[in-house]
Amino acid sequence: MFIPPGFIQRSVALSLGTVAYIEADPDFWPAPPASSVPLLFIHGFGGGSSSYEWSKVYPAFAAEHPVLAPDLIGWGNSDHPDRPLSTVDYLALLSELIEKLCPTPPVVVSSSLSAAMLVRVAIDHPDRIQGLVLVAPAGLADFGQDPSRSPINQIVKLPVIDQVLYRGAIATTEGIKLFLAQRQFADASKISDEMVAAYLKSAQQPHADVAALAFVRGDLSFDLATYLPQLTTPTALLWGEAAQLTDVSIGRRLAALNSAAIRRFEVLPGVGLTPQLEQPGVTVGLIEQFLADFAQ
Repeated sequence: MFIPPGFIQRSVALSLGTVAYIEADPDFWPAPPASSVPLLFIHGFGGGSSSYEWSKVYPAFAAEHPVLAPDLIGWGNSDHPDRPLSTVDYLALLSELIEKLCPTPPVVVSSSLSAAMLVRVAIDHPDRIQGLVLVAPAGLADFGQDPSRSPINQIVKLPVIDQVLYRGAIATTEGIKLFLAQRQFADASKISDEMVAAYLKSAQQPHADVAALAFVRGDLSFDLATYLPQLTTPTALLWGEAAQLTDVSIGRRLAALNSAAIRRFEVLPGVGLTPQLEQPGVTVGLIEQFLADFAQ
């Protein structure tokens, strides 16, 4: 387990399976003010992703806010079905998670494809979410991009080959290190042994390949640009200038689609796709600013 001191893991049964989530240990932390908004931290997609992605950030908020960080179905310590979930499944899962874990509408903090999905959840259920803090949200088919044309996408569509690739090149120590260095971080020196071990443990769970390969194949991708103009929930975007897969230019184009809802767009120079791991202190400070903006 890779849980920060002062936090515990619990679980909740949902329609698609049992979800494991992290919350503050009430024996360690004083109860946050009754009027405080809950913070729900949702990890992105990718080999070995889990709630660990936010473990360097959410402890900074536990004294003042109820803090929750779930593993989505197919990832981390949650159930791993032997069939891939669809985008519609994940949208339903995210909506149900918010309803079950947050009696009071939360501010949701999320990244990458999950963040893009949460835009759609907020559009469908604007009363359930108080605000969104999104790190490099992208549907990965934005503005007409076709994710199915990449070489890796074509390879993982081949039966048997996809399993060999996952087990031999992704769910290994070296595979995780390469993934983090090439896709997640701008500065590979910031990648710790603990990060590699946490991602590797998630990637090696039984049936972990099912969700990961569905993501790599592009089965979950959609065009966020077609949905974003409908968003009314107060939103802040945070983008690493050196983010792979989702270039900051895509972020600027997305932000320009809805200046009414998107109140802040912050670019972090020299940072990759996951500033929450690469620059957690800076990320905490920006989230604090965003929360203050939402309260105005």
